[in-house]
Amino acid sequence: MDAVFFLNSILLGIGLAMDAFSVSLANGLNEPHMRRGKVYEIAGTFGLFQWLMPMIGWICVHTIVQYFSAFEKWKPWIALILLLYIGGKMLIEGIRGGEDEEAAGVGAGALFVQGIATSIDALSVGFTIADYGFAVALVCTVIIGAVTFAISFAGVFIGRKFGTKLSGKASILGGVILIAIGVEIFVKGVFLG
Repeated sequence: MDAVFFLNSILLGIGLAMDAFSVSLANGLNEPHMRRGKVYEIAGTFGLFQWLMPMIGWICVHTIVQYFSAFEKWKPWIALILLLYIGGKMLIEGIRGGEDEEAAGVGAGALFVQGIATSIDALSVGFTIADYGFAVALVCTVIIGAVTFAISFAGVFIGRKFGTKLSGKASILGGVILIAIGVEIFVKGVFLG
């Protein structure tokens, strides 16, 4: 492991964290008065999934690669469905005006779904690091997770700042952002991938 390895791992983390950043931003918009512990929970969830998914991909390459390759074509569809569901729910709640401050927050179940949806593309990173030994792959994915944590943390804070300015329309904007991310992942995976 040298400086180039660490730089590449950080850059890989930044690239993978962009979806998590956008969803974190949407969560901050949706819940502008979020407590600090919840910010850590959101950033931690995204960081955990961005660490876990590439490690699962690496393990799959070294064990059950023939089964994993069949799953590859479904990743954009899964991300689209999950983000359309969460984003659509936020959008409908915002349009109906049912977003009081207690109900507007992202729950544990929704956060889990967001974590999967934003990190499902990171599963394929396991293929790109397949030539690494276990320890090196672990270090690489820990760096990816740490970078994602930091970027997601910043996303929630930025969203919270603008969420207080947008008050009643934050849920609508957050839902639109999540739906747009789902469509972007789908288009990249199905038509450009």
